[in-house]
Amino acid sequence: MSEETNFPSSKKKNRKKALVIFIFILLLLALVTGLYWFFFVKGYESTDDAYVSGNQVMISSQVSGNVQQINADNMDFVRAGEQLLSLDNSDLQLAFEQAQSNLASAVRQVSQLNYTIKQLSAAVQSKTVSLEQVRGNLQRREQLNKTQSIDKESYLHAKEAVELAKVDLIATQNQLSANQALLLDVPLDQQPSVLHAVSQLKQAWLNLQRSKIVSPIDGYVARRSVQVGQKVAVGSALLAVIPVDQMWIDANFKETQLRYMRLGQPVKVKVDLYGDKVEFNGKVSGIDMGTGSAFSLLPAQNATGNWIKVVQRVPVRIALEPEQLQKYPLRIGLSSQVEVNVQQTDGDVLRTARDQTQQQTLYSTSSLVYDQTAVENLVNSIISQNTY
Repeated sequence: MSEETNFPSSKKKNRKKALVIFIFILLLLALVTGLYWFFFVKGYESTDDAYVSGNQVMISSQVSGNVQQINADNMDFVRAGEQLLSLDNSDLQLAFEQAQSNLASAVRQVSQLNYTIKQLSAAVQSKTVSLEQVRGNLQRREQLNKTQSIDKESYLHAKEAVELAKVDLIATQNQLSANQALLLDVPLDQQPSVLHAVSQLKQAWLNLQRSKIVSPIDGYVARRSVQVGQKVAVGSALLAVIPVDQMWIDANFKETQLRYMRLGQPVKVKVDLYGDKVEFNGKVSGIDMGTGSAFSLLPAQNATGNWIKVVQRVPVRIALEPEQLQKYPLRIGLSSQVEVNVQQTDGDVLRTARDQTQQQTLYSTSSLVYDQTAVENLVNSIISQNTY
């Protein structure tokens, strides 16, 4: 009888013990969750709405023509200055040869003008002497006319001869001045007509060089749309070159996540291409000045009557370390997960203005700068050969 009365009490004790254990497990889970949030979640903002972005250098033609040769295809690696394709340069070669002829003609015209000035100068001297002669004749006839030793008609002819000599001298002097005004005291190679012809020759030479389209940077070819024989116009996009060392992450954070986000904060990035095994180190380099919807092709009209509030997202640029980009190359458009440590809030929200005295060049290339030594030598040769 005693065993039966003790059975309910022992069962009750077991239930209390199980309840205590359950509550203890709940408290332990709450404690672990709280510790995890405090040490690993608090002070961090993350998003998986992030993608790899980078520079896409669109290659276009600076002259028009038909594509004659293609030297690089999609996924090929090219160096800066390497020829990507070439255009048919027959018309450009003819224009270059015509520009050489125009320069030679301009030099000869200036030389001819110099001789014309010399001829007019001699004519002025000759007509000055002639004027002095008719003046002397007039003076003698004036003396004879006072004593009426000469007929009146001869006297009038002498006066007319002086006037005609004056007019003829003035006309020749004006011609001389007009031709001198064309040359002034300027060397032949600095004459406006010669300079104009030289600039046309250099432009024709430059167009001839531009018929060979080169890569401005090191990178991989992508988006090739040009074909052999195709007629390309000035400025038309032919292909793109993508540098592997000029890539970053564009992470689209919710507007509620930007409260404590500052420039320079450390970032951890995982790209789906490499999975969890590779973690990129980066930092916040900029926060866009507008939401994605505001900069879209068709921005939302929030003033409409059926407006629904939607949490907006703002693009945040994450700069990556060049060493990691070189070791683990990325592709534009890849998905990624971004986690920003926002605990340090002493940084700037916006980029500061640049120092005007120390302008920083972000990107540059020297592949589009041509050495003009050859055309300069050609110009000097044409000028010397056509100067008499």
